[in-house]
Amino acid sequence: MKCASQEWLRGMALLFLSRTVVSMAIPNSTYLGSMLEKYLDEDGEWWVSKQRGKRAIAESDVQAILHLHNKLRGQVYPQASNMEYMVWDTELEHSAEAWAETCLWEHGPGGLLPQIGQNLGVHYGRYRPPTSHVQSWYDEVKYYSYPYPQECNPHCPFRCSGPICTHYTQLVWATTSRIGCAVNLCYNMDVWGHHLAKAIYLVCNYSPKGNWWGHSPYKHGSPCSACPPSYGGGCRENLCYKDDGVDRTYYPTKETEENNYIEPEPPRTEEPPPRVQPPTAAPNVDLENTEAGAKPEMSQLVTCETKLRDKCKGTTCNRYECPAGCLDRVGGKVIGTVYYEMQSSICRAGLHYGVIDNEGGWLDVTRQGRKEYFIKSNKNGVQSLGKYQSANSFTVSKVTVKAITCETTAAELCPFQRPASHCPRLYCHSNCMQENPDIARVVGTLTYSDISSICRAAVHAGAIENQSGGFVDVMPVENKRQYTGSYQNGIYSESLQNPPEAKAFRVFAVI
Repeated sequence: MKCASQEWLRGMALLFLSRTVVSMAIPNSTYLGSMLEKYLDEDGEWWVSKQRGKRAIAESDVQAILHLHNKLRGQVYPQASNMEYMVWDTELEHSAEAWAETCLWEHGPGGLLPQIGQNLGVHYGRYRPPTSHVQSWYDEVKYYSYPYPQECNPHCPFRCSGPICTHYTQLVWATTSRIGCAVNLCYNMDVWGHHLAKAIYLVCNYSPKGNWWGHSPYKHGSPCSACPPSYGGGCRENLCYKDDGVDRTYYPTKETEENNYIEPEPPRTEEPPPRVQPPTAAPNVDLENTEAGAKPEMSQLVTCETKLRDKCKGTTCNRYECPAGCLDRVGGKVIGTVYYEMQSSICRAGLHYGVIDNEGGWLDVTRQGRKEYFIKSNKNGVQSLGKYQSANSFTVSKVTVKAITCETTAAELCPFQRPASHCPRLYCHSNCMQENPDIARVVGTLTYSDISSICRAAVHAGAIENQSGGFVDVMPVENKRQYTGSYQNGIYSESLQNPPEAKAFRVFAVI
């Protein structure tokens, strides 16, 4: 990320309070109208002149924002032992409304900021529900390494280089249990030099505030195992929940004349918690639709009909698990021989080439660029089609398996190279934790220097357990200039600055 243009804009987030980037969608009055309709007065005027009793946010949006916050808080990885269930707070809503009506793209008001946390979002043009901003705040998890920021820059705006993740940490701050938001239509709103004619401005205020410097957002452990005593042992969807028979579903209350003052929290004097924490999921691993707490995997589970072009194009999308019975599935066409066109079924191409049989199994895919034509053939019970026009291609290969020692490094076994090659699936025996750390080093967290022991890095990352060992997948990567050490799963890893080769790897569980 650079300190220029819109990239610079996105980087401008405060340490304790953060905001979302502007969505530069193409203006469309029809979509905008549908967004604003529920916020208009009976006469069709915006609530700058609204009567008392008109709310700053629709009830449906309140429910959606609250539900999404609790859903996302309940699925953090690694799992949280003290994550509290979040409820709606009308005082926070009123304070958010007062600030949203200023149409200022900055945090405020200054007198309230010491007591609350705040996330801001703004967009214009096509309809976007407020929850789209909530999701974008949470998606900053890909820049965050638990328990402290390592991949993102927490110092903006004092330094502006690299992505930010303070929206995410506020959203999942365990002790932040109350939220109140407001939506406002702002005419000619100035967002870092961009003048938006009709901007939809979302302000969400949180209490107690989060993002305390030097603290992780939550404690790792079994869900609800470290809830405050006030919750009485109640737990709902991995969140500390006060199960006292009271229905905590939010119902809007009448607006009152109460002010927006929120009682300050007592000063925090405790020291930052020790950095003894289990590993995180790799920030850029696609964890969509993954159960909370599941270990990240490199391989992708597909169906007999899945085409390569239907899958993601990232570096973790090169190893696939195919089900049994694909030989008789006529729905998955195969185009080509040896080199297969991108619209081919991954698994049936594997059958055609002979790297798997009808019992299914694992295969690796290598993208090969454009080929001028594709030849049809009948091999291993699969009839492929021909195509005589240029298209992108891929090849398939077996997933080899290799047992390694505790000292084996990625540099000697799976060095990064171009074009990329596939590292074998590796088997680590048990008790590599006891290996001499001077001989079997671990350098980094999440992403490790290729001088590291693969098996000890796998224990450090949580891909395998020290007592049992097991299989792991390794993905060589490049361009890592800084490694941050940590203590995880009984292993201390080292920090390293500007290594000469800057080659690295990531390690994944095989489940």
